[in-house]
Amino acid sequence: MLTVTSVMRLASACSACIACDVRTMAVCAALEDDQVEALERIMTSRHLSNDEMLVGEGDALTRVFSLTAGMLRLSIALPDGRRQITGFLMPGDYLGLADEDVHSATAEAIGDVRLCSFPVRDMNALMERFPLLKDRLHAMTRSALRQARDNQMVLGRLAPVEKLATFLVTLSQRASERKLSANPLVLPMSRTDIADYLGLTIETVSRSFTKLRNQGLIHLPDPHRVAVADMAALQAVAGIELHGSSSRPSRR
Repeated sequence: MLTVTSVMRLASACSACIACDVRTMAVCAALEDDQVEALERIMTSRHLSNDEMLVGEGDALTRVFSLTAGMLRLSIALPDGRRQITGFLMPGDYLGLADEDVHSATAEAIGDVRLCSFPVRDMNALMERFPLLKDRLHAMTRSALRQARDNQMVLGRLAPVEKLATFLVTLSQRASERKLSANPLVLPMSRTDIADYLGLTIETVSRSFTKLRNQGLIHLPDPHRVAVADMAALQAVAGIELHGSSSRPSRR
């Protein structure tokens, strides 16, 4: 039973976490309000400026992160020196899910980014203390692995316009799940970032945007916003089937 003293202590210690915009979708969603205090005790807030690196590929995994605002770009270095972007993290996403001893990708800020940072050892201890927290992280890991598989299917598509359509539909779906603007869709990343993610040249990405616009599927108010005029038609181009809250490329 909560006493007056414990209620006052909870309100003071956990106000930041309880009032967080991603409280219901991040890893902390597994915890009740009176349990969040334990998470906040091990948490350190981080702020990154545009293009600032959070972790590098191969860095020792000593801390994990929950993104609360902004977007992170994940990338790996290819043997020939080129960069391959492997994903974009959005508010509510967790960095460090499938990694073991080292970070598997470089993480950099796209625009201003805010995160919660947790020592790995302390987070592991909390997972043992709160089984629902462990279950939540396991569920997020499975979701991340499914997304990585779908990313490979996107890269395997032959037509660049299909790749771009898939990218736009899935990003819109993720934005909607996070109660962010899904239409118009905000694209904080550059065209170069999109090209490096889809395995295309910048020129091909630009032509694909133009083709979708000329077909009447999208409008381009500015380089960082896409207004979807016909979502069903865009999904058809992408070959995406919506299953509940997830978007998965169909096998065609």
